[in-house]
Amino acid sequence: MTEYSASTKINWLNTIFLVFTPILAILGVILDWSYFGAPGLLEMIIFLSFYYACGLSITVGYHRLFSHRSHDASWPLVFFYSIFGAGSFQNSIIEWCSDHRNHHKSTDSEDDPYSVTRGFWHSHIGWIMVEEEKFENNFSNVKDLERSKIIRWQHRNIFLIGAFSGIILPALIGYLIGGISAAIGCLVWGGLVRLVFVHHGTFLINSAAHIWGKQPYSEENSSKDSFWLAFLTFGEGYHNFHHTFQADYRNGHKWYHVDPSKWWIRMFRILGLKSNLKVTPKHSIEVAKLDMKFKKTAKKLSSRNIDISIFERQVDNYRKSMRACLFEIHKARKDLKKAMESQADSIREKITDIKHSYKQIKEDLKIMFKEMNEQYLLLNKVNSY
Repeated sequence: MTEYSASTKINWLNTIFLVFTPILAILGVILDWSYFGAPGLLEMIIFLSFYYACGLSITVGYHRLFSHRSHDASWPLVFFYSIFGAGSFQNSIIEWCSDHRNHHKSTDSEDDPYSVTRGFWHSHIGWIMVEEEKFENNFSNVKDLERSKIIRWQHRNIFLIGAFSGIILPALIGYLIGGISAAIGCLVWGGLVRLVFVHHGTFLINSAAHIWGKQPYSEENSSKDSFWLAFLTFGEGYHNFHHTFQADYRNGHKWYHVDPSKWWIRMFRILGLKSNLKVTPKHSIEVAKLDMKFKKTAKKLSSRNIDISIFERQVDNYRKSMRACLFEIHKARKDLKKAMESQADSIREKITDIKHSYKQIKEDLKIMFKEMNEQYLLLNKVNSY
């Protein structure tokens, strides 16, 4: 159970809001269903529309754009994120990003505002319900955001904007389309139910994504990768990757990774409303994965007093070769775009040769890891007799 100091105060506004919105959502569903019947197509469209508008405004806007500056966006999108981010009722861009930058700066430490080391419930929701003196914000870490007129306007009017976009607007759309019954249905599903889903989807990244999952890139902090969390949170569940490569506009860097936030950003780049997408070089990602895999395998061998020095030398050579191959492929692809037709074939051939070398390195690494695991299993078998 999380312990708080004597000076900690309960934030009654946040606590009442977070406790009663799920209760109101459940009561709203029961009453709406009782008086007006099961939700229809309109209510579901409104729910999904506002769920994605508000959810993506947090993941793409508040998180990847404003907190991490992973890309640039034109003012219409900044305005969109300001309106529907407010409708998620997670505070203003300035407040949210200040907390989040502090979280990344001090992950898992006493200075992390929602450190998972203080327990699941503290990192999930408890930290919002209390006020601790050491976490009082002076916004000194978000001076760049305060230069935006739209962001300053949202900060000053956060509750009015949130009430309009998150509660009044779905009800108004419902009323204009289907009258009072549709207004109530859209208020319940597009307002209250949607709000609870977006809230706890975001909160799961602060809590569950630091407890359950895998760490393929780094063990420097508690962040984890989880497909299931990514599926529920617009791609934010690839959290170990995110903490390792914070400036990357993607959380799911593979093409098959479920990351709707990444797809949203790419779509608006095509439309000319986003630019300067920051991408971690492939060689940095692959080397990080290699180092983590080696670290975990070497730890098992060291626990059995097996000498790993020969494997350390091997992996060091493989690491350098991998980095060189991937860098050369990247450079050759750039050259290919600029090359004349007469030069293109030779560059393509060069890329094919480098890819073959890289594939061979990966095969050699598999053999090395297989040998390491075989040594570990063999010693375990010997010790069992």
